[in-house]
Formats: sequence, structure tokens, C-alpha cells
Amino acid sequence: MSVNIDIEHLKTWIGNQESEDDVVTPELVRRFTASLANLPEGSAHAHLPLGLHWCLAQPSFKETDLGVDGHPSKGGFLPPVSLPQRMWASSHIIFHKALEVGVFTKKTSTIKNVILKKNAAASPLIFVEINHDYEQNSNLCIQDKQTLVYRESSPYKKLKPEHVEDSTYAYKVVPTSVLLFRYSALTFNSHRIHYDTRYCKKIEGYPGLVVHGPLMATMLMNLAQAKNSAPLKEFKFRALAPSFVDENLNLILQNNEARELEVRSDDGSIIMSAQAEF
Repeated sequence: MSVNIDIEHLKTWIGNQESEDDVVTPELVRRFTASLANLPEGSAHAHLPLGLHWCLAQPSFKETDLGVDGHPSKGGFLPPVSLPQRMWASSHIIFHKALEVGVFTKKTSTIKNVILKKNAAASPLIFVEINHDYEQNSNLCIQDKQTLVYRESSPYKKLKPEHVEDSTYAYKVVPTSVLLFRYSALTFNSHRIHYDTRYCKKIEGYPGLVVHGPLMATMLMNLAQAKNSAPLKEFKFRALAPSFVDENLNLILQNNEARELEVRSDDGSIIMSAQAEF
């Protein structure tokens, strides 16, 4: 199916900005920590578990303001990309200062770029780059440089198995439907690929519920921090393939300092790659 993309119109969204406010409550910390309790002991480093910022200051849209996929209707803060499927492609997170419980938190989001590319099959891909800044008491705590990718609908193709060299450390996690439900609730994420099996299979062509990219990144961040005594300063991840409910995730650290990380399936197919700096 040929889709007409007016990239110059979409670029007019560059510079669009919105702000939301929130508070890190003790209850949020308890629920977040309980949801990630299947990680090794000590993965919640010192102050607060890493990745908690993705639960903060999420936009609160009415159901009537959502699209068929459960995301907010296009054309508000985000550009009205006509391609039907959306994925969180990557993030580059910089930790400046630890978030504090009970402190007013301001999240400011800014559209930095909108880019048109083509994949190997010459189908269009739209990349939307967004900067999210999290502040407490006017101090910048976290910067999250996020990239979303929009693409045409296409049948899911399983990646080829790979042989994986022996790693320094690996940990197995099974993402259950309960975990996916809890994470969607914590992040106020109504994207239907994470909870509506019929929608996943009939509309988007996936074999089952899709595991959230930031959930896997959260697991990697906290696992890396558990293996390194210095505080995490930067974390980059890139989602390479979807993973699905009840299928094993292998969280892999490639060296003793936990600077190179991966998520792989049991057959070695790579799902996510990441880098950490301490």
C-alpha cells in the first residue's frame, strides 16, 4: 500500500512543547518495586529504582481522545503521521540528579526532529525525536532523548536464531500478562498491543501481547546498576525486535562492568541492545 507522506507538513511540529507535573509518591515507588521484584536482589540502587521516571507526568487523555490503537489521537502534541504502527525505537537517558520522593516534578517534552526514511523494502518510516526533561526544584534531574518510529502494517516475521557467545552474566525473566498489565497501569499506557490479544493478532499481526520496550530497558538498567557500584550516568537502548508475553527474556551483560547489555530470546535472536556509562 502506497502512503503519501507530507514530510514538510509533519516538520512543522518541530519545536512543539508540552509540560506535565507529578509527584514521586511512596506508593508509586512500592508498586514499581513490587512489579520488578523478579530481578536480582539489589537491583533497586540506593535511592530509587531506575526507570521510575517513565511513570511520571504521563498525559491523561479521555478515552474519547484515543485512537483505535489506544494511543492519543494524532495531531496534538505529536505530528499526525498517517502510518498505522508505532514503536518506541530508542532512548538516550542522562541522569544528572536522583529524583526525590515527595518532591514536585515537572516534565517538559519538546519535538526535536521529524525524519522520513525508507526501509529495505522501500516502505516509508517516520522517526520522531522527542526530548523529555524532568526537573525537581528547578534542578534538571533526568534528560530522556526518545525516538519513536512509525511504519506501515506488515506481517510479523520472526528473526533468525543466532549463536550467542558466552556472556559475563545472564538472567532470565518471563514477562507474564500480569507484569504487562501492571506496567501499563504504572505508566498509564493504553496502547492495545500490551493487553488486547485479539487486537494484537487481528489488527497488528503479532502472535501475542507485546512486551513494552521501556519495561525491558528498565530491567536492563537496574540489572546493570546492581552489578556496578558507581551510579549510572547514561543509558542508551535500541529496540531491534518485539518480544511477547510468556516468552523467556534473557538479560545479558557482556562484561564485568555491565557497560554492554542485550535482551535476547532463548534461540539467541536479539531483541534489544544497550550501553551504560557509570
